[in-house]
Amino acid sequence: MIDGFKKFISRGNMIDMAVGVVMGGAVTAVVNAIVNHLINPLIAMIFGKPNMDGLLAFTFNGATVSVGAILGALLNFLIIAVAVYFFILVPINKFRDMSDALLAKAKLKESEAEDADGGKEPEPTAEQQTIALLTEIRDQLAKA
Repeated sequence: MIDGFKKFISRGNMIDMAVGVVMGGAVTAVVNAIVNHLINPLIAMIFGKPNMDGLLAFTFNGATVSVGAILGALLNFLIIAVAVYFFILVPINKFRDMSDALLAKAKLKESEAEDADGGKEPEPTAEQQTIALLTEIRDQLAKA
């Protein structure tokens, strides 16, 4: 039972998810700093209030409806989406494209080098090696 738990915890996707949660917390702190120390002061300069919570608010029968709070939440969402896209996704995609191009270039050079060596047989794939090993084991068991 404990071995199964160890396997579950050490799975790659579980570790990736944990890293994602930690990085999400870090990105949240950065985005909150941008909103609180850049966007809200800009809003305060324009509207005279530090945030839009009181903007376009009205009270009826003791209930307050704040359209500004909704606009502020939408603005925060759009800012977060823009920040994540331009500062995280675009650089990661550029890096991934560059690494894919470098890998393709390295494979091309490797294949050119193999062609220059006289066309040696390519190494068998992992599946072919497994089949060959299982065949050898079967033959050894048949002899016994």
